Amino acid sequence: MAVKIRLARRGRKQAPIYDIVVADARSPRDGKFIEKLGQYNPQSTPAGISLKDDRAVYWLMVGAEPTDTTRKILSVRGVLLKKHLQVGVAKGAITQEVADARYEAWSKEKEASRESKIAKLTESKDASKKAAFDAEKKKRADMEAAQQKAIAEAEAEVAAEEAEDAPVAEATEETAAEA
Repeated sequence: MAVKIRLARRGRKQAPIYDIVVADARSPRDGKFIEKLGQYNPQSTPAGISLKDDRAVYWLMVGAEPTDTTRKILSVRGVLLKKHLQVGVAKGAITQEVADARYEAWSKEKEASRESKIAKLTESKDASKKAAFDAEKKKRADMEAAQQKAIAEAEAEVAAEEAEDAPVAEATEETAAEA
């Protein structure tokens, strides 16, 4: 029986969430599985991955084959590195302490890299929000200035019309009085 570590889709239309499962290769994608190892949410930024690392290593050690996407997820989480180190321990190439130290060093480096990427994402998101807010503020100020200018021009036109109408009205009253 060929065993695969693969994704099983769930969630609603246009919003998938995947379960990372161990299943017989002959069973359907969303069908029967042997064990659920975790969850993968590609909709969030960065993608959310929750995984039982020790169980994933166990299944890899007993011969389960991950699919391409699952292999990438396991690689990102360090499960494939942990398996590689355990194979070295089993062969006697390194000791368990050395393997654990290498994994911890890799894990710390990976976490620092992840934190810097998340900080960069939030920083750029905040910068774009601030730029959009400033642009909106400038646009509103320009609109208010244009309205004030239009009001001032309208008042000037009204004043000019009143100034033109007043002498004409006086002239017509004088001509009417003479007649």
